[in-house]
Amino acid sequence: MAGSTIDELIMTLYEMIQDARSVPLGDRCLIERDKALDILDEIRADLPAELKMAREIVEKRNEVISAGKREYDTLKKQADDYAKQRVNDHEVAVQARKKAAEIIAGAESRSREIMKAAGAYCEDAMKRAEDALAQTTEELRQSRIQFRQLLKDKPQNRENKE
Repeated sequence: MAGSTIDELIMTLYEMIQDARSVPLGDRCLIERDKALDILDEIRADLPAELKMAREIVEKRNEVISAGKREYDTLKKQADDYAKQRVNDHEVAVQARKKAAEIIAGAESRSREIMKAAGAYCEDAMKRAEDALAQTTEELRQSRIQFRQLLKDKPQNRENKE
């Protein structure tokens, strides 16, 4: 039975017990002692190797699980950092839009003030120009009247002198 796995050895022992002849008056059976002991010896001999292999499998499984957890933690941290950056980028964009809106509103308000002041200045300048023109027109009208008067008076003065 050399080279058999523990499962095979246990199955052989089980079949041996199951196929054994029953002893009358009870629930007992007869099995070949030497054969059963040989199987148990093989199980005992193979058991440490099987346990060692099982332990190695468990260790490998734990290593794979640990590596998976580390990778998960790394990916989760990267995802969290990325999400935080996106949130920060969003917040920066929101703040930038808010600041831009404030700057535009301030510029529009200042523009309205400047336009109002420019309008008032132009109105005042045109009023002064109109007043100056009116005064100049009046002075020109008066000068013309005086000039006409002089023209009328001068020929008489010439005649008087002659």
